[in-house]
Amino acid sequence: MNYAVIKKNDIANGPGVRVSLFVSGCRHHCKNCFNEEAWDFSYGAPFTDEVVEEILSALAPGYVAGLSLLGGEPFEPENQEGLLRLVHKVRQRFPEKTIWCYTGFTLEKDLLPGRVGKPEIARELLSNLDVLVDGKFVEALKDPGLLFRGSSNQNIIDVPQSLKEGHMVLLAGSWYRTMGSGNIDEA
Repeated sequence: MNYAVIKKNDIANGPGVRVSLFVSGCRHHCKNCFNEEAWDFSYGAPFTDEVVEEILSALAPGYVAGLSLLGGEPFEPENQEGLLRLVHKVRQRFPEKTIWCYTGFTLEKDLLPGRVGKPEIARELLSNLDVLVDGKFVEALKDPGLLFRGSSNQNIIDVPQSLKEGHMVLLAGSWYRTMGSGNIDEA
């Protein structure tokens, strides 16, 4: 697995200050993707144990709310095992921090039914996430006013609740109201 970049003070990809890892490799090829260079699986640098430690160190300050995984495509089969290793370490060291993941796959059509990569690895990766933003970026549905997503077809999903109920549960609640809206669709 390769990665494109690590942003250590990101405020665009989830609530609060976050560490964002952009992995390399994506087969979705969404029209006008903001990160086309990361479509190439060999783009960037190898994802090594040293990179994992760099991410963990960046997560250590108390003001950092959590980790966001983006791409490329985190759920491409080539990226799942490396990211699973990372999220396990984040959960062990920083159980209070949230983990968000952005994917062009959908929870209900692709990930829950096990249609992406090795189903047991994808499911384990999902089970370590707090929030999943799913769905391909669709240029015709682009809306710069949306919070934490690029197009209106994308969902912001409460992963633990979705796994518990066996279907997609959209994220809602007090954290979002503190961001300025009581309804995620109003953002």
